[in-house]
Amino acid sequence: MAKENQQGEKKEEQGNSSQLVQKIQALGQTNLPQAPDSNIHVLSIIGQVEGHVQLPPQNKTTKYEHLLPQLIAIEQNPKIEGVIILLNTVGGDVEAGLALSEMIASMSKPTVSIVLGGGHSIGVPIAVSTDYSFIVPTATMTIHPVRLTGLVIGVPQTFEYLDKMQERVIQFVIGHSDIKEEKFKDLMFAKGNLTRDIGTNVIGTDAVEYGLIDEVGGVNEAMKKLSEFIDQSKGQEDQVIQ
Repeated sequence: MAKENQQGEKKEEQGNSSQLVQKIQALGQTNLPQAPDSNIHVLSIIGQVEGHVQLPPQNKTTKYEHLLPQLIAIEQNPKIEGVIILLNTVGGDVEAGLALSEMIASMSKPTVSIVLGGGHSIGVPIAVSTDYSFIVPTATMTIHPVRLTGLVIGVPQTFEYLDKMQERVIQFVIGHSDIKEEKFKDLMFAKGNLTRDIGTNVIGTDAVEYGLIDEVGGVNEAMKKLSEFIDQSKGQEDQVIQ
């Protein structure tokens, strides 16, 4: 009888281990230890945003197909009342980044982002897609034009496609932040700020001064702001019920 119990326990452990591996493969993360009554979900976007092209294994990536089902699950889960987005990204696939930005912006639950280290390239629209955004003082954000490679593009259709995609990025950013279109374009098309690139490297305080990010701050400030939003949301729900 004892042997049967031991075998049963081993099978259960193997089953749990297999489920854990499947979860890592499917979503890129496991369930982190949280307080039983935690009502806030933390979503991290780290490294390079991987979209339609698979990046080399040595690259630290965030796969957008991992985040899409998580965002849907968060929206549907009544226990989750708010979301913190942690950003430390060099950018990546433009369409994948815009898809994530649009999904985050369209969520009904309060969202707050924190730019840690870097929120470069397509990380800019993701950072501003939340209800409120923070950036730590030492973080930077690189704003540059959309491009595929360093080669000159000779096909008119390709150039037109990139031009329209770039306009989509610009309109999204100015629509979800307080930065003026003229200022954002000046930063995007500035020359000489980076060694072999076109664009501007913006540090934390400057990002706030330009109206790109709402406030300089870290985890403490972000949690307080999200708690405010959650309380406001609950207050509005109570008014509707009454």
